[in-house]
Amino acid sequence: QVLLVESGGGLVKTGQSLKLSCAASGTTFGLKTMAWYRQAPGDQRELVAQITKAGVINYADFVKGRFTISSDNATKMMYLQMDNLQSEDTAVYFCNARSGDGIYWGRGTQVTVST
Repeated sequence: QVLLVESGGGLVKTGQSLKLSCAASGTTFGLKTMAWYRQAPGDQRELVAQITKAGVINYADFVKGRFTISSDNATKMMYLQMDNLQSEDTAVYFCNARSGDGIYWGRGTQVTVST
């Protein structure tokens, strides 16, 4: 079993930055991919960025150039540095992890970007 806990969300103004963190614990040795998703009210959950255990990164087009995903295999931490935040980035951001036999989710952290 894998437990994921997000932190770092908050209220910021347009153009400002936030850094989200995800702490993974439990049976983490089998994880292949970790990712950040987000979900706005009334919207579907969408992929923001993902990173494999080997460090291969994939970004959604709407955040590429503004957000940076990173992870540390030793500390079992994943981060999402979010720069130049826009109102459209307002959502609950979820930490996701995938193993060969399971998919895991955190409870999410709220990011609100005001004008």
